[in-house]
Amino acid sequence: MTTHRFPPGFLWGAATSAYQIEGSLDADGRGPSVWDTFAARPGTIEGGGDGSRACDSYRRWDRDVELVAGLGLGAYRFSVSWSRILPQGRGRVEPRGLDHYERFVDALLARDVTPVLTLNHWDMPEALLADGGWVGRSSVDAFTEFAAAVADRLGDRVHWWITQNEPWIIALLGYQLGLHAPGVRDLRASVAAGHHVLLGHGAGADVIHARAPQARVGCALSLFPCDPASDDPADLAAARGSDGYVNRWYLDPLLGDGYPADMWAHYERALGGLDDIIRPGDAELIGGRSDFLGVNYYTRRVMAAAQPGPGRPFPWRVVGPSGDVTRTDEGWEVAPDSLRDLLIRLHHDHPGVPLMITENGAVYGDTPTHDGLVHDQRRIDFLLGHLRAVHQAVDAGADVVGYLHWSLLDNFEWALGYRPRFGLVHVDYPSGRLTVKDSGRVYARIAATGQLPDTRPTVPPFG
Repeated sequence: MTTHRFPPGFLWGAATSAYQIEGSLDADGRGPSVWDTFAARPGTIEGGGDGSRACDSYRRWDRDVELVAGLGLGAYRFSVSWSRILPQGRGRVEPRGLDHYERFVDALLARDVTPVLTLNHWDMPEALLADGGWVGRSSVDAFTEFAAAVADRLGDRVHWWITQNEPWIIALLGYQLGLHAPGVRDLRASVAAGHHVLLGHGAGADVIHARAPQARVGCALSLFPCDPASDDPADLAAARGSDGYVNRWYLDPLLGDGYPADMWAHYERALGGLDDIIRPGDAELIGGRSDFLGVNYYTRRVMAAAQPGPGRPFPWRVVGPSGDVTRTDEGWEVAPDSLRDLLIRLHHDHPGVPLMITENGAVYGDTPTHDGLVHDQRRIDFLLGHLRAVHQAVDAGADVVGYLHWSLLDNFEWALGYRPRFGLVHVDYPSGRLTVKDSGRVYARIAATGQLPDTRPTVPPFG
């Protein structure tokens, strides 16, 4: 059987975030976050759930560490809850929160698991909404305090740091469409929020580097390759415009090229100007501070030209792929070739920037069957297809340093509640019982060997 070997030192891991798994929202002095408030509004969360229990990982953190180690994973991406460290967003630091994450990091290191620490995975303290949340420029200073507090405690042990998770999703769903916390619906507010998240990355990276010179600091972007629906020049322009809106508006300033002129022009037409948001010198405060780029990839966007109008500020629309394509249970197209092409593109457009897959996964609703196991063959196929794509990109020269699957555990999936299941491990939420899925067993074998088989592997035992 032909196998494909990944480079030595390649990081094999999985990812989670604090609000999605921890629960214990009132433990150890934690303050309310924007997601606490948002989830309490009727109709905001599918099924009416919230993060009050989730996977109970704040109390059962040692269980999660043993699970990661038992799977043989060499890395684990987690996030530090901002509201546990600065309950009011700024000012007083809660030592019990830092103590918790210090115990967690030390336990990972004791089991030879590399921590990949995310600072902002969307759970901003509710108190900061008094100044507009990410819309207010003061949010940059607040985030800098948070980064400094965590780096002061953990900078001597954590090598990989992610400042911000998915700035576009924060701006789009939180401040433009209002589908995520804090539920704002305003295009100008979304541009300000996205810009301040990027400024927060720059300021956060500076304080982390000052306290931990050996640290590698990056930002995790949700990147969606944008393909035209046809060869019509209008659709080609739509795909290019969408790429500016989704990808280049964040890639270019982070990696030192400033905001792209074409998307700047689109925003100026829609808003009448950006000078009140993006100040002279801001580009220099964002760029040149990324030691690597985090790539969150799920699917692609297929774009067609459209007339701007109410609810559509730009001349394009998502139409989706034509024909019969493989889809996840959430309806997203399974498109591993687009991941390969994206990684090669990033390698060519931003040479010398290491790439880490910080999220990649799929929704499949498989649950335990009569034998007590979860036979999620579609997730195995998804996983193998995307890992082949990563290997092809590595063969083409892309400097991919690791792959962190989303997610380790089924969890609270934001506005979609508990219905979507992304995990390598099934969670029975009422009982807290965990079951390693077949996909988790297959992934454990790949992580242990660093090799990817060409054909579908047998499912090994776990434990």
